Amino acid sequence: MFVRRWFFLPLLIAAVMFGPPDAAAVRKTSRVRHARHAHHYRHIVWNPMFKGSHEMLVRENEVIDQLQLPRIADDDELIRLEESDALVPLHESESLVIAPNLIPTRRYCRPWTRDFLQDFAAAYYERFHRPLQVNSLVRTVQQQKRLRRHNRNAGPVTGDTASTHLTGVAVDLSRRGLTRVQRKWIDEYLLPLKEEGLVEPIEERREPVYHIVVYDKYTGWRDTRNAVMESMGTE
Repeated sequence: MFVRRWFFLPLLIAAVMFGPPDAAAVRKTSRVRHARHAHHYRHIVWNPMFKGSHEMLVRENEVIDQLQLPRIADDDELIRLEESDALVPLHESESLVIAPNLIPTRRYCRPWTRDFLQDFAAAYYERFHRPLQVNSLVRTVQQQKRLRRHNRNAGPVTGDTASTHLTGVAVDLSRRGLTRVQRKWIDEYLLPLKEEGLVEPIEERREPVYHIVVYDKYTGWRDTRNAVMESMGTE
């Protein structure tokens, strides 16, 4: 028995020295690798062309107040505005689709917002042969309050930064699945309109959408542009 123990002793020593690493060492290596990846992702810069700001939200609400547009309280007020054509329906087309979860009574917006969406979607479709998707249009104060219970990024219902969806001037367009080329095209399309004071776009960070406020003077600008283009085409 004594000889046998000495025979196995070298094998035991070799197993200890050259065997697999212990669990603690594996965990340490894993933590180091995870830390390196986390360090890398923390340095990814969010730098869209259209960033939101508190000042922008205040300015949007000031314009809305000047237009005397009400913050729509509930479904009864919403239906009255829809029946009076103060809010107009947005219809799907080959260039514009609406998210399935947006119920029919919420597929309404101000006339100038609809004009902008139709123009924007048509130009985008002509370039990429794909439709844009609308995720959200008009909301009521009641709806916004419910939304804020489970979405802390949703805008308030009162105050100088109240959600612009409550007046029907705003739209959320999905940017999910857009390529870099498509997003660049969208930026280049929106920038001149923003500089003219016709729209106020924000590329949301926490939600995959472009939130765009459209001002009422867009329709007049559009009519003038179309008239000029028509006259140039007939000369």
